[in-house]
Amino acid sequence: MAPHDIRRPFKRAAISDQQKRRELSLQRQAQNRTEAQLQARRLASSILSFPNHNSDPQPLDLVPEPIVEEPETDATGDISEIDIRHAARLKGSEARRWFASQLMLPEWMIDVPDRLNEDWYVFARPAGKRCFVVSSNGTTVSRLRNGSLLHRFPSALPNGARTRESSRSGQSYCILDCIFHESDQTYYVIDMVCWAGISFYECTAEFRFFWMNSKLVESGACEAPSTYHRYRFSLVHVYSCDHEGLQTAYTGAVPYLKDGLLFYNKHAHYQTGNTPLVLVWKDESCSQYVIDTDNKGQVPNQQQVVLELQDNGQLVTSDDPPVVLGCLNATFIQETGLQSGNLVRFAVNDGGLTFVDGKLEKADLHYIGKVHRARAFADSYSKIVFQYMVRHSPLRIEHLFASIGSPSEQESNEVEMVG
Repeated sequence: MAPHDIRRPFKRAAISDQQKRRELSLQRQAQNRTEAQLQARRLASSILSFPNHNSDPQPLDLVPEPIVEEPETDATGDISEIDIRHAARLKGSEARRWFASQLMLPEWMIDVPDRLNEDWYVFARPAGKRCFVVSSNGTTVSRLRNGSLLHRFPSALPNGARTRESSRSGQSYCILDCIFHESDQTYYVIDMVCWAGISFYECTAEFRFFWMNSKLVESGACEAPSTYHRYRFSLVHVYSCDHEGLQTAYTGAVPYLKDGLLFYNKHAHYQTGNTPLVLVWKDESCSQYVIDTDNKGQVPNQQQVVLELQDNGQLVTSDDPPVVLGCLNATFIQETGLQSGNLVRFAVNDGGLTFVDGKLEKADLHYIGKVHRARAFADSYSKIVFQYMVRHSPLRIEHLFASIGSPSEQESNEVEMVG
């Protein structure tokens, strides 16, 4: 019996086009050749020189954002096309939006990817502050996804400290995608963008992880803190997403607090912005933060979503292209003083979200109010659907294991392939 026949009874009906978008994303990255080396160099320069507008940075990562209003700023306009060389001029919401767009941001897993056990890695995501770490010109700087300075320090990364052994070449720099874990003061490296001036934007995750594991240890960055190495860096254990790998990532002991599981497609390049080739999944066993909470840490009675108002009154997600979840008429917009580009908060009423053939047909939304522009983005479609699923029909760990099959089934399939 073929493996897909074995797993078919356990597969949930798709409620999205996430699989189709995964396939399109893989096709696009094979077709589009960007100036990866120049992109990496400019990003490193911006992170090192970006002014620290916010002296009290907020942790902005996969931990659900509290439902709380934020201070108003004067940020306006679409910054998606701004040249990276001009990023240092941005302030407030614009700065946050620009820096957030430089990270590769996972979608939330709302259906199980095809070939999960063959084409995907999995690891336990550390809880903490998502950030870029850049080493260059004898110093190391970390910045949160809102552009705020986290730390400036010496490190054992390439050209990360002023030592006799360090290179003085401006071409020798490093960019790491990290999560700073507060309790043990450790940077957990989850991806590598650039190493010793070599860009990895257009390398597969399989190659990036291999290079990261070898080079980070060789550099001494994983050693205990010292005079020229203030913070410890650590690798996370990455597993092939077979039955054993998923089990280990889900239940295995780690030196940090877990905040869900991250799944990486082995063929994925480092794509800035939201990508369906990296997925986050959570339940109560591997994360404290599964359902969004308010600023008091309480779960609201109704799910709340944040959408962006368009010129034509449509309410859309932060995806590219955006997903339309509703529309406001001109009279309501005028009465409430809303403007195009505003982020607006809604509660999901009893009618909930309705899906037809894997696509969202309608959403029963109730207006709450405007979200101040210091918040950079609306919610993504995958986050909204994941949060809805958690409340009504969660994608459970059993569904993930069922899509992989048992160890004995995997061995049987391998024998059939060899034969």
